[in-house]
Amino acid sequence: MRKKHDKSLLTEVELEFMNVIWDLGQGTVREIHAAVNAQGGEVQERAYTSVATVLKIMEQKGFLASDRVERSLVYRPTTPKADYQKASLKNLSSKLFNDAPAALVARLVEDEDVTQEMLKEMRALLEERLGEDNER
Repeated sequence: MRKKHDKSLLTEVELEFMNVIWDLGQGTVREIHAAVNAQGGEVQERAYTSVATVLKIMEQKGFLASDRVERSLVYRPTTPKADYQKASLKNLSSKLFNDAPAALVARLVEDEDVTQEMLKEMRALLEERLGEDNER
């Protein structure tokens, strides 16, 4: 049985493309194709037609909008990166941590890869947020 995908979230490949588009601000298929392939690393090189297909799917899902400029489509994000991050974390918290953000933070803090410096940054952010809440 085929698994139904949540259309409010990006697939791994779509997220890879979306990060490129958020960095660019907007781009044609050619520009996005070049930027995706310039990332290198473990990511395989993407064919131009594959990039065009994924961009069209992302537009159908509502993550991108396009405008025709001369003979090219120029794609731009419809959702700011911070908004998508917030929605993704809410989804993760809901599905994996039973709507308990503290459990998500606890798991993050328990991660052995989290350095003391990262923990200090998290503490500073929490203290800043707690201070803002006290002012309200």
